[in-house]
Amino acid sequence: MPVSEGHALVIPKYHGETLKEVPDEYLADIGPVVRKVALATGVKDFNIIQHIPHVHFHVVPKPNENEGLVLDAKNWPMKKGESDALAATAVKMKSRI
Repeated sequence: MPVSEGHALVIPKYHGETLKEVPDEYLADIGPVVRKVALATGVKDFNIIQHIPHVHFHVVPKPNENEGLVLDAKNWPMKKGESDALAATAVKMKSRI
């Protein structure tokens, strides 16, 4: 069921349950497609998400603050990050790339 006009799915040809299972060459191919689909919606803002164990991307146009994927403090709880903890997380993630 679409969340807003233009909500589309982009599905890679390679089946993977999670993003880490999809080879880089498939991700290199699908990235530009996701971008083109997002731009084709004609709106300035959009969200790109994956939420089930089968790699695919929802392109959800966000034409205004009430349509599309509505993220706010109620459904997207944010935590204040301390500088030292954020820096440590960045170092940890960089070491895994």
